[in-house]
Amino acid sequence: MLRLALTPRWLGWFLLVVLASLACLWLGQWQWGRYEDKSARAERIESHYEADPVPVTEVLTDDPVAIDDEWTRVRATGTYDTGHQVLVRNRPLDGTYGYEVLLPLRLEGGGTLLVDRGWVPNSPKGADVAPEVPAAPTGEVTVTGWIRLGEKSLERDMPRGQVASINLEEVSDEVGTDLLGGYVSLQSEDPRSERPDPLAVPDTDTGPHMAYAIQWWLVIPAGWVFVVLALRREAQEGVGRAPRPKKVRIWDEEDG
Repeated sequence: MLRLALTPRWLGWFLLVVLASLACLWLGQWQWGRYEDKSARAERIESHYEADPVPVTEVLTDDPVAIDDEWTRVRATGTYDTGHQVLVRNRPLDGTYGYEVLLPLRLEGGGTLLVDRGWVPNSPKGADVAPEVPAAPTGEVTVTGWIRLGEKSLERDMPRGQVASINLEEVSDEVGTDLLGGYVSLQSEDPRSERPDPLAVPDTDTGPHMAYAIQWWLVIPAGWVFVVLALRREAQEGVGRAPRPKKVRIWDEEDG
């Protein structure tokens, strides 16, 4: 069996299995990484989402907020700067695309907090026409919501008053002031007023990634078992096979 395994044909099969095993190992690790990322996000949401709100300044500073603080439930009091509303384009809600509505909130203790008040559908006249947005409350308002991380820039040229993502630097340029290092997804306002549609409740499902990772890793021993069994079967068939009779040439018979 060992002699058969060292033949070029079987060495080629072994090399193929090694390469396939490395690929399965990498794919399993990739799927496991996705599972860990989603699992950590789900844990953050479940631990923060229904918690009692804390003052926003206990979580947010001028520096980017830490990922461990995402979805922390906070409360802030200030005055909306209604003259600097920003719309985030191409945002989905329940399968329909529209805009998310951003407003800077001037905090009573200083600093400016960006608040995502919710979602509005595109104008019936088309996405190039500004949609109707419920007016924000005037005067002092207390907002409660969840901390979110700023998003990556999509580096797109947008009309004035619109952005392609909630990139805090780009929104800061639009509103003309520095913003705290995260934004708040609005849950409620006091005093209450008409507002855009609330955003969807975050999904805490981790998906099938853990199962996919295990499946990829199980392919590795299965592949080796298959090749070894095939090698063993061929070796056994070779032992039990009768030797082929030596071909006798005509001139050998004449010589005899």
